[in-house]
Amino acid sequence: MTQTIPVPDNVTALAALRAMIRERSVMAGLEAFHAGLGDVFRLNLPGFAPVFLIGPEANRFVLVSARDDLRWRLESDPIDRLLRTGLLVTDGALHDGMRRTMSPALHRQALPGYVAQMVHTTDAISARWGHLGQPLDLLDEIRRIALPILTGTMFDVNVLPDLNTLWDAVLKLLKYISPGAWLVWPGAPRPGYGWAMRQVDDWLYRLIRERRATIHTREHCADLLSILVTAPGVTDDMIRDQLLTMVIAGHDTSTAMLAWTFALLGQHPDALARAQAEVDAVVGAGDPGMEHLDRLDYLDRVLKESMRFYPPAHLGNRLAAADLDFEGYHIPAGSRVVYSPYLTHRHPALWDDPLRFDPDRWLPERGADRPHYAYVPFGGGARTCIGMPFAQVEGKIVLARLLQRFTFALVPGPIRVYMGATLEPRMNGAGLRMHVRARG
Repeated sequence: MTQTIPVPDNVTALAALRAMIRERSVMAGLEAFHAGLGDVFRLNLPGFAPVFLIGPEANRFVLVSARDDLRWRLESDPIDRLLRTGLLVTDGALHDGMRRTMSPALHRQALPGYVAQMVHTTDAISARWGHLGQPLDLLDEIRRIALPILTGTMFDVNVLPDLNTLWDAVLKLLKYISPGAWLVWPGAPRPGYGWAMRQVDDWLYRLIRERRATIHTREHCADLLSILVTAPGVTDDMIRDQLLTMVIAGHDTSTAMLAWTFALLGQHPDALARAQAEVDAVVGAGDPGMEHLDRLDYLDRVLKESMRFYPPAHLGNRLAAADLDFEGYHIPAGSRVVYSPYLTHRHPALWDDPLRFDPDRWLPERGADRPHYAYVPFGGGARTCIGMPFAQVEGKIVLARLLQRFTFALVPGPIRVYMGATLEPRMNGAGLRMHVRARG
């Protein structure tokens, strides 16, 4: 028997509106809808009526069992227009072939070669932190670390000379793909973004031209840009799309992951002290390296708990290419289907005291009965985020280095959840404001 998908009534809609006003966050409204309507519900806004599927079985359905009938590409969405044939927004053979081409640069075997670059970039950007005498916007500062790490490792390019020129353009493109009026009005004019696209495209196409001209003289060609340049049948436009996908999706998710980790550690000084003590004991005064990562157990649990609380990829968006049925609910072809790591990661039926920051919930003995798809910060199935191994190493290396070098304390004030291209911490209209001091 087919069940009717619940939609918000006036009481639920009012509760969601009040939550959004109180928390100043769209995610608070989605939490209210989930609490009032259950694990399957539909929003009914004009022109925007997505079906939300929440929980481990919903995640398995979207990511695995119904994968072939749920398309990533939604032509009306700005991210598709921006990334074109980028790995994140393509389906079928085009996606699978490009993923195979790109995989060597992001494979676990390639990661040891990136660690020195991660440490060097972290040091270069953070060198001035302990001497400013005023709070830092740590969200902004971590982005200034994550973007050069991405370009230095994946493109073998030093972006720092171009960073001032590119900075505003990259931030503008992140805003371009963030939720906005286009959700209910797909054809809404989007003025003011053309210059940002031109700025970033000019830079990317220049990198491609220069690499093609020098590829035969290079001693090492294991970076992503070199792999794409030498891949048969891959055009400059296709390379641009993959590089921009990495710039937009790759660095922004790492930024969010680390920014929220510092926000949570700032709110829980005991956890911060424990993480710092572990780094001191395992790494000492030297550079953090691959040989340390397996012994940074508590740091690993802190990062996992941070991504449970605030998964950067908080919502996953799909288009039903065929009529679908999920647990008795009929989903017509053409429906927008959304699964939510954020809501699943806070589901009271899955997590003990889900709104409590508890890194030790990731001790092996406490997760033995946890459903497999209850935790999906990197998606799952055949399209698990290609950058997952990279992000896991980057997160631990950068976090270890910064804890090794600095002390951190939050500026007093509430932290709200801002839904942009990823989830970001915001304080009083700015980013994450922290006092940062160099350790003796």
